[in-house]
Amino acid sequence: MARHGGGRGWYGKVAGAALGVTVLAVGASVWTAQAGSVDGPPPKATAPATPGGDSEPVDATIVHASDAGARGVNITIDDGPDPAWTPQVLDLLREHGVKATFCVTGIQAQAHPDLVKEVVAAGHRLCNHTVSHDTAMDKKSEAYQSKEILDAERMITEASGGVRSMYYRAPGGAFTPYSRGLAASRGMRPLGWNVDTKDFEQPGADAIVATVERELPNGPTILFHDAGGDRTQTVEALRRVLPWLKEQGYSFGFPVR
Repeated sequence: MARHGGGRGWYGKVAGAALGVTVLAVGASVWTAQAGSVDGPPPKATAPATPGGDSEPVDATIVHASDAGARGVNITIDDGPDPAWTPQVLDLLREHGVKATFCVTGIQAQAHPDLVKEVVAAGHRLCNHTVSHDTAMDKKSEAYQSKEILDAERMITEASGGVRSMYYRAPGGAFTPYSRGLAASRGMRPLGWNVDTKDFEQPGADAIVATVERELPNGPTILFHDAGGDRTQTVEALRRVLPWLKEQGYSFGFPVR
């Protein structure tokens, strides 16, 4: 997945305004290159996500494998929740009996807590996608990375009604050894991808489907988006991809932890 630069102005506008409010209110090559183990012990979080909350540390390496086995695939949905698109994605997943991993941002979770609760109630898993979706956060200080991850952890947990994120996905693949170690110390396995549909570029539903069919041999974790712009093409592509995967003998799982 290339870093999402052009065409991601939606996040620039929302994050610029909302991040200030947040501070006041609540205080496929990039990941491959950074998938090694973290040197030394993982950094410790400065505060639990919820009062008294805690979780067991997990492996800090970036995961791609599916718990559904060799013919398993992981559907991952990034950047939401969004009131226009997330309900449509949830309807399609329900129709086909598919569970997915939703990588949500703190800003969107805080804005749409009912949707986060719907995601959890439907049996899907949550993934921390930072507060503001800063694709250059790997160039920022460790203090900045920590705030983006830990504030998002708290915001998502609060929005979900107490359900914690099980994974951490850096925006645009901007992982660092520090951010991976911090997330893992909080029980969030760093999550990569194998198939970047590039649906955020709105290439057309045909192109999105073709990308999945062409790149699935690269590995089981497929990346879609339910926010950040018009996701009509994504919804249509999912409508076609989900039954196609079943026809090919794939089953749906979650990333291993």
